[in-house]
Amino acid sequence: MKKAILISSATALLMAGGIAVAAPGDRGMKADANGDGTISRAEMTASLNNRFTKMDVNGDGQLSREDREAKRAERSAKRGERFAKADTNGDGELSQAEMEAARAERKAARFARADKDGNGKLSQEEAQAMKGKRGGKGMRGKGHKRGGHGMAMMRQADTNGDQKISKAEFTTAALARFDKADTNGDGKLTKEERQAAFKARKGERNKRGG
Repeated sequence: MKKAILISSATALLMAGGIAVAAPGDRGMKADANGDGTISRAEMTASLNNRFTKMDVNGDGQLSREDREAKRAERSAKRGERFAKADTNGDGELSQAEMEAARAERKAARFARADKDGNGKLSQEEAQAMKGKRGGKGMRGKGHKRGGHGMAMMRQADTNGDQKISKAEFTTAALARFDKADTNGDGKLTKEERQAAFKARKGERNKRGG
């Protein structure tokens, strides 16, 4: 039971850390530091280092169940803060008007973040990026088992079998996927390569599931 919990925790951390280099909405573009539309190996490495640091809550150099539980507590606290902010009259309940106001505020904030040039309008690329970020979570198919693919990634990354993911294991697993997706071997991933890699993995999962 304890082993299963550790695997599940590490799996969630791996998936949150973006081991996959392509995803719905092309969220991998967060690693594109210079904004040239491609992700170099150096950019991917820097992005992975930053993400590992954020996920390693206790700073022990390992991703473990403890880190996962700390992240869960963080999210719970943030939800509480959002509730308190939306509950403008402080009665401990959200009225329909309060919920609509909070929703409108979130929508305006998303628009402002997407409107990079600040002209009050969204280009096609900005609108697609905004849509991709909103739709990134919960895009599993009905028949897709939660954690199945992630557990495979965890087993591949956890090379010493200690049910924890070190920074070296985390980076090695991610860069292996990077290199596999980099079909022309130029050390960069284009949008087309990222999307092709995602479709290939999705096809493999569907085939195994069938």
